Amino acid sequence: MHIAIAGNIGSGKTTLTRLLAKNYGWEPKFEDVDVNPYLSDFYNDMQRWSFNLQIYFLNKRFK
Repeated sequence: MHIAIAGNIGSGKTTLTRLLAKNYGWEPKFEDVDVNPYLSDFYNDMQRWSFNLQIYFLNKRFK
Protein backbone atom coordinates (compact mmCIF):
# COMPACT_ATOMS: atom_id res chain seq x y z
CA MET A 1 0.00 0.00 0.00
CA HIS A 2 1.19 3.51 -0.79
CA ILE A 3 -0.41 6.63 0.68
CA ALA A 4 0.75 10.09 -0.38
CA ILE A 5 -0.01 13.21 1.62
CA ALA A 6 0.17 16.55 -0.16
CA GLY A 7 -0.35 20.09 1.02
CA ASN A 8 1.11 23.54 1.39
CA ILE A 9 4.28 24.19 3.35
CA GLY A 10 3.45 24.29 7.04
CA SER A 11 0.06 22.61 6.65
CA GLY A 12 0.87 19.63 8.87
CA LYS A 13 1.86 16.95 6.35
CA THR A 14 4.77 15.68 8.45
CA THR A 15 2.72 15.69 11.64
CA LEU A 16 -0.12 13.77 10.00
CA THR A 17 2.32 11.29 8.44
CA ARG A 18 3.97 10.62 11.80
CA LEU A 19 0.61 10.18 13.54
CA LEU A 20 -0.66 7.76 10.90
CA ALA A 21 2.60 5.80 10.88
CA LYS A 22 2.59 5.48 14.65
CA ASN A 23 -1.09 4.50 14.81
CA TYR A 24 -0.92 1.88 12.06
CA GLY A 25 2.66 0.68 12.52
CA TRP A 26 3.78 1.93 9.12
CA GLU A 27 7.24 3.09 8.14
CA PRO A 28 6.95 6.70 6.95
CA LYS A 29 8.89 7.95 3.94
CA PHE A 30 9.68 11.65 3.67
CA GLU A 31 10.84 13.79 0.79
CA ASP A 32 14.57 14.54 0.97
CA VAL A 33 14.61 18.30 1.59
CA ASP A 34 18.38 18.48 2.16
CA VAL A 35 19.02 18.48 -1.59
CA ASN A 36 16.53 21.28 -2.34
CA PRO A 37 18.57 24.35 -3.37
CA TYR A 38 15.66 26.78 -2.84
CA LEU A 39 14.08 25.74 0.45
CA SER A 40 16.22 27.81 2.83
CA ASP A 41 16.01 30.83 0.51
CA PHE A 42 12.23 30.38 0.38
CA TYR A 43 11.93 30.51 4.17
CA ASN A 44 14.05 33.68 4.25
CA ASP A 45 12.15 35.49 1.46
CA MET A 46 8.97 33.67 0.42
CA GLN A 47 7.81 36.24 -2.09
CA ARG A 48 11.13 36.18 -3.95
CA TRP A 49 11.70 32.40 -4.00
CA SER A 50 8.22 30.82 -4.11
CA PHE A 51 8.12 30.46 -7.91
CA ASN A 52 11.61 28.91 -8.05
CA LEU A 53 10.69 26.48 -5.30
CA GLN A 54 7.49 25.37 -7.03
CA ILE A 55 9.28 24.88 -10.36
CA TYR A 56 11.92 22.80 -8.56
CA PHE A 57 9.19 20.61 -7.02
CA LEU A 58 7.45 20.24 -10.38
CA ASN A 59 10.67 19.34 -12.18
CA LYS A 60 11.69 16.82 -9.52
CA ARG A 61 8.36 15.01 -9.75
CA PHE A 62 8.63 14.64 -13.53
CA LYS A 63 12.08 13.00 -13.34
